[in-house]
Amino acid sequence: MLSSPRASAPTEETGRAAAGVGPAVPGAESAVPGAESAVPAVSRPAAVRRRRAGRRLTVAALLCAALTALHDHVPNTVGNLGSLFQTLLPWTSLSVPVLLALAAVRRSRPAAVAALAPAVVWGSLFGGVLTDKRSGGGDLTVVSHNVDEANPDPVRTARVLADADADVLALEELPARAAEVYERELAADYPHHEVRGGVGLWSKHPLREVEEVPIMPWTRAVRATAQTPEGPVAVYAAHLASVRVHPAAGFTADRRNEAARALAAAVRAEPLPRVVVLGDFNGTAQDGALAPVTSQLRSAQREAGDGFGFTWPAAFPVVRIDDVYVKGMTPLSSWTLPATGSDHLPVAASLRL
Repeated sequence: MLSSPRASAPTEETGRAAAGVGPAVPGAESAVPGAESAVPAVSRPAAVRRRRAGRRLTVAALLCAALTALHDHVPNTVGNLGSLFQTLLPWTSLSVPVLLALAAVRRSRPAAVAALAPAVVWGSLFGGVLTDKRSGGGDLTVVSHNVDEANPDPVRTARVLADADADVLALEELPARAAEVYERELAADYPHHEVRGGVGLWSKHPLREVEEVPIMPWTRAVRATAQTPEGPVAVYAAHLASVRVHPAAGFTADRRNEAARALAAAVRAEPLPRVVVLGDFNGTAQDGALAPVTSQLRSAQREAGDGFGFTWPAAFPVVRIDDVYVKGMTPLSSWTLPATGSDHLPVAASLRL
């Protein structure tokens, strides 16, 4: 049988096979020269997004560094936000690992480098705080403790304080119903004491010229002269007004700030050259609103402590609002005492007169 001429005619496929090109298959057009140059375009939007995210992280890191460095200039005009930020200033270090982790996720080297800027600023502010500066000796040991009016065990608290063997104790938030408990438990070690309102002083040395310091409408501060063997020392015990963080009002510290200014005026007028101010300041040494007080004095913890010495809340301290400030004497050591049943930890310092 003769084959049909149509069957023997070369087709496009046989022509391509003879030429060695191969059969035409769906999608074969992608094999043409230059088609592969279109492939990277698929990932280009993702790369653009990474670069944009990296730039945003870089800007955020530099803003964190600037805000930490210029914390003194954060205004208090709206909700005392400056004071709130300065209170939590040591915790700005947490921004560094967060920024580094985000930079790693976005694979952004500039963002990772920028994340080191807050670390450098934080180190310049607090690097010295982390070293142990405590030394032995001292002429006067002092302890301050907000004993907490809701303290369920004032007897145990008094015994912890007595075990510290300080020369002078300053107690704040002292409820009237518990004052006699502290008087009884501390009498054997402290023959001299004065309680005024919610604050009290206990001393191994005679206390003279005891008077209330009017920092608030009710008594929250007292001043006395401790007659030490090395000479007289003006001792202040103070409990500044409480602060709160309110969603609408912000950081409610106005009353505390007024009390701080009143206490600062009393310290400024103090005639004795050696002064120690003990208490619950409801603010930290970094809080610029407390500068009227802190600018006149030196922090025992900053000069002679080990670390930040956080005191509140006692179960997991995150801020140091209880402190020892001095003038005319040298702090040799500063530390916190064990928890007592109060929501604050006691603070202690050894001083050279």
